[in-house]
Amino acid sequence: MTRPQPSLLLYLRATLFWAGFAGSTVVFACFFPLLTLLDWHGRFRVLSRWTHFNVWWLKVTCGLGFEVTGTEHLAGEAKVLLCKHQSTWETLGLQRVIPPQVWVLKKELMRIPLFGWGMSLVDPIAVDRSAGRKAISQLVKQGLDRLQRGLWVVIFPEGTRTAPGERGRYKLGGAVLAARSGRPVIPVAHNAGLYWPKGSFIKYPGTIRMEIGPPIPTQGRKADEIMADAEAWIETRTHVLCGIPESPQTPTGS
Repeated sequence: MTRPQPSLLLYLRATLFWAGFAGSTVVFACFFPLLTLLDWHGRFRVLSRWTHFNVWWLKVTCGLGFEVTGTEHLAGEAKVLLCKHQSTWETLGLQRVIPPQVWVLKKELMRIPLFGWGMSLVDPIAVDRSAGRKAISQLVKQGLDRLQRGLWVVIFPEGTRTAPGERGRYKLGGAVLAARSGRPVIPVAHNAGLYWPKGSFIKYPGTIRMEIGPPIPTQGRKADEIMADAEAWIETRTHVLCGIPESPQTPTGS
């Protein structure tokens, strides 16, 4: 993909998007006290309207849409979903595609005004990364509870965003949860980083492509084996979607 050069028009369109994003966040925040009167599914339905609006508003203001393949793999019971993390976009887009879900996220995010308060209403799995091995125990205990409640568990195994063509070290927590639960893993690849790069104010026009992979079996398997299969599929398909012919880089980070 060849990006257009940053221009005044692109900055103006991005400014309109961010204004709508911030404004809609404030509007929805006004309803937070009332949402506590609803059950989990009621709260999720209301809050997901915020996501639907902003994905639509992104298309209107920045000309950035998306398409998804592989949705047939989402049928059946709740599963563990492992997704490539390149951009802020997938935190919105996954909510348009995946059945009722919870995320695994850093505990610190729950302290962000408005965003953290809204997330707390839908029971995310907030993990204290400084807890070391205890963090995996936290993830597994809460993850098993959410899966038994029929909620998908969404995890970004790299833990942080990476640019197209790069990858971080895949952490085993999601695979441990899948192995303990016996639920299949659903891998997800996309190329959102081409259009909404990490740290970029500008959103480039185009169509993000997201691909949902076939279930990876977990019963009777070790976590590292499960993660190796998921990582291979995600990285291979991500490179294809991003138009990168080279082999995936050696994992970096910890």
